[in-house]
Amino acid sequence: MRRPLRSTEVARRALPAVAAVVLVLATADRAAAHAGGIRSAARETVTVPTWLFLATGGAVVGASFLLASAVTDRTYIRRIDTWGRSLPALGPLVRLVARGVGLAALAVTVAAGLFGPPDPLRNAAVLIVWVGWWGLFALSAYLVGNAWPAVDPFRAVAGAAPSLDREYPARLGSWPAVVGLLALVYLEVVTPLADDPFLLTLLVLGYLAISVAGSVVFGVDDWFGNADPVSRLLAAYGRVAPVARTADGLRLRLPGMGLTEAGWVDGRDDVGFVVAVVFVTTYDGFVGTALWADLAGPLVGVGVPALVVYLLAMLAGYGLFLGLYLAAARTARRTADTYVAPAELARRFAPSLLAIAAGYHLAHNLATALSLSPALATVLTAPLSPPAPVPVLVVPGWVGAVGVAAVLGGHLLAVWVAHATAYDLFPDRLQAIRSQYGVTVAMVAYTMASLWIISRPGGAPPFV
Repeated sequence: MRRPLRSTEVARRALPAVAAVVLVLATADRAAAHAGGIRSAARETVTVPTWLFLATGGAVVGASFLLASAVTDRTYIRRIDTWGRSLPALGPLVRLVARGVGLAALAVTVAAGLFGPPDPLRNAAVLIVWVGWWGLFALSAYLVGNAWPAVDPFRAVAGAAPSLDREYPARLGSWPAVVGLLALVYLEVVTPLADDPFLLTLLVLGYLAISVAGSVVFGVDDWFGNADPVSRLLAAYGRVAPVARTADGLRLRLPGMGLTEAGWVDGRDDVGFVVAVVFVTTYDGFVGTALWADLAGPLVGVGVPALVVYLLAMLAGYGLFLGLYLAAARTARRTADTYVAPAELARRFAPSLLAIAAGYHLAHNLATALSLSPALATVLTAPLSPPAPVPVLVVPGWVGAVGVAAVLGGHLLAVWVAHATAYDLFPDRLQAIRSQYGVTVAMVAYTMASLWIISRPGGAPPFV
């Protein structure tokens, strides 16, 4: 009589099948991907039968849930989640250099935005923000580790100002960061921030003024720890990264395992911020599709201002994403047959969504970041009078496949994080598995929406 397979053996045997499906998707010769950022930058596009592309992507997430469900050994799960190695701590000189680089980047951004050439592909302000920061630095936050606390020039300037140290209102929580993140993405979409150096510089200076004002009233730690959207965003991305900063220095861990630590998502406001992180990149990609033009066109045609249409779409979309996730948490309570409150389930499972956000950010921005990196390096040699023309890298076609793989990889990681969370939360194995049903359905929906967006030819948002 054959002995039953252990859960770890099931996982090892099933993993190649899931990996093969991911590989097929990633190397399909008709899959599309596009990247956000500078509107005049070229986009790489490939094509695949959309129904097969989306169905296979959703099936990968569903299959990965079944695969994870076979892993029921709590010791094995805990060993994966807690594995790590200590790394040498960075000395004060490294932190000082990082802070100097951040301040220098801010100074060059402002100077180039005010006095540099108007061409966005030759302007250091545009390239520093969209290629250097939102492209390369944000990628490094989840691929390597979050270095923003050491680099952050806004915090450095705000920290030099005196503070009233008033108590930060607990009722506000992370909601100012949610509003700030949505506002930043809305402005990026409806204004030529990506192409107008002067307008971009005004936004940077306005952001600096708000940062200083908030820090003066509430203190640097409270402001940047709760209300600052950029710090919160990069800190969230850093939870996906393999390198983390601890009280003892740096620690190497498996990618995404920072998401399994309970407690850092502390309430509905933090859940709202996590959902906002997932939503904003999806929104940024969706408004560049032909479907959005077809939906918004009739409203704009009858006289509704385009700015209002975009705002309503953002609010409705964020509400839809948040509602879907909260419904998944309520479903988890029913399917797990537990007395754990839906709010607690929403809080515990929310970090898994950040793996999805990281994967889609990479898919959305990798091509532009690679394409314009030579331009950034060239312009930085003479920010106020750069040479013309600047070099631009022709991105190979396989970069689009990397984007597809990143989306699917992020969702697979999210499934594992949710699985580990469930086993940490519920003592009963069947309860732990059933509690993931609703979240998995939400992940499948997010997956198919993300893949549909990157399968569409990208373009600038219409009507604005």
